[in-house]
Amino acid sequence: MSELRIRGLRKSFGGQPVLHGIDLSVERGTLLALLGPSGSGKTTLLRLLCGFERADGGSVEIDGRRVADDNLHVPSEQRRIGYVPQEGALFPHLSVADNIVFGLPRTQRRARHRVAELLELVGLPAEFGARAPQQLSGGQQQRVALARALAPAPTLVMLDEPFSSLDAALRLETRQAVASALAAAGATAVLVTHDQSEALSLGHEVAVLWNGRLIQTATPQTLYQRPVTCALASFVGEAVLLPGTAEHERVRCELGELALAAPMGAGAVDVMLRPEQIRVLRPDETIADGSAYEAVVTDVIFQGQDAGVALQLQSASRTMVRARVPGYLCPRPGEQVRVTVDGKVTAYPRG
Repeated sequence: MSELRIRGLRKSFGGQPVLHGIDLSVERGTLLALLGPSGSGKTTLLRLLCGFERADGGSVEIDGRRVADDNLHVPSEQRRIGYVPQEGALFPHLSVADNIVFGLPRTQRRARHRVAELLELVGLPAEFGARAPQQLSGGQQQRVALARALAPAPTLVMLDEPFSSLDAALRLETRQAVASALAAAGATAVLVTHDQSEALSLGHEVAVLWNGRLIQTATPQTLYQRPVTCALASFVGEAVLLPGTAEHERVRCELGELALAAPMGAGAVDVMLRPEQIRVLRPDETIADGSAYEAVVTDVIFQGQDAGVALQLQSASRTMVRARVPGYLCPRPGEQVRVTVDGKVTAYPRG
């Protein structure tokens, strides 16, 4: 598979800028999750990479071969890119096998080239090749769509929110199967999604588009723990934000003096921590340094394996925070508890 290099890519529609000078690199064999809210430009970027749209400026290189710049637009069929759309878009009048080989040369179509191998790769039995797409579940159809995209041995695979139409249980099963198939094929892939958990669980790296600009590219762990802005912190998972004062490696807020994930200058900041960092102590539990704070449980959302707990700190400001606790330790509304913070936190200078 290939590497992808994007430099200064721009696109407008009707005079309205959609992408503002995108720079992005995807290394060979990497699954990059392209994450962003609706309207951020994700699908436009994917269409430019596939050659479905022409860029206004900038360049795209696939494995060192330039396919787009100010004076060049290589047609989509010559870019050797596999494309998996949202709904799979299988042909209902063709069998699964004929769908898989649809984009191959005629002799390979007649020979059902690699059909059994590709079905095995995406976790489906070989006998599914004789079935009609309508006889498969939604998740199975998406796997067939991936097999079709992989059949011509493309240089890159582009997946445009391929799990968005599936229910929660089927979505999890299908995305795990798709990730395994891409890894087994050694594919370089770009997954477009607005689902944060999907991006964090599937991507080797996650690139975040925000209002047509690429604002952060990082590993899933770095993106979640150290997002570059408060707004991004609230988009990538649930964030607890508290006013505080920072100085180098420490920050002080209503939950005590906490360690910073990255040193920063002294001054007023917004402190960001994740709900699972706020630990609700058991009645008999003690903290070595005594840094536990009184709070009252105001609401509980029980979700089985864990629970979201709304807490009112018993400080002068009566600040509300949210914690996430294991389901078996779920407190009751009205209960008085003590809380402490685990791990390092991120802070943002207050403007």
